Amino acid sequence: MPELLGSHFLVFVAIGLCAQLVDGALGMAYGRVSAAVLLALGMPPAAVSASVHTAEVFTTGVSGAAHGMLGNVDRRLMLRLAVPGVAGGVIGATVLSRIDGDVVKPWIHAYLSVLALLILLRATGRRLPRGEVRRVGALGFASGLLDAIGGGCWGPMGTSTLLAGVGEARTSIGSVRAAESAVTIAISLTFLLSIGIDHWRVVAGLLLGGVIAAPLAALLVRHVRERAVLFAVGALVLAISCFQIYRTLAG
Repeated sequence: MPELLGSHFLVFVAIGLCAQLVDGALGMAYGRVSAAVLLALGMPPAAVSASVHTAEVFTTGVSGAAHGMLGNVDRRLMLRLAVPGVAGGVIGATVLSRIDGDVVKPWIHAYLSVLALLILLRATGRRLPRGEVRRVGALGFASGLLDAIGGGCWGPMGTSTLLAGVGEARTSIGSVRAAESAVTIAISLTFLLSIGIDHWRVVAGLLLGGVIAAPLAALLVRHVRERAVLFAVGALVLAISCFQIYRTLAG
């Protein structure tokens, strides 16, 4: 226990708290923020993905429950995302060590950039062709698959795709967050059985910070105006995607 109170542990708590506050309010960023920092600290990609997803088992559970209690979850939409998302997550975690996730990342970021622009257009009040996302199951499967491989793709892909259509900000974010609970459990169990989980201090720090922030984020998204949420989501996704594309081209 004493080592859990060291400065590094408090850093992990701070990372988890900030990442979950943004993630719970906007439906994305926990995995990306946490993974980026852990990779910068020198952890191997597979260990980073395993640690982040293990922490997310608890943070997404608290976040999903909070969104559900506040009426932010569409149960039908949640199930349509969660079931295929679990299948995609298990497959992605299984093949992570056998493929180069960097190959597909530029295409993912290009797709997310287009979605971000559509979300920003919605936020400005522009009229766009409106229609429900019909292949929600395919969206869930692809998001789960790429989340396990690349880390942090569930929220950006799921939330952005729904918001680019007719999805209401509050229920889209809440449903994506609730569905993510099942997906992260499946991915974490797959990692546990295949490579094990060794970095428990990292997991504990991310978990504690995330659990503290989850209820606050769910309350925030319920009371903030939808246009403000759309602006924030669009700007965040566009900034992350453009930076990742630039880094890929520069590298």
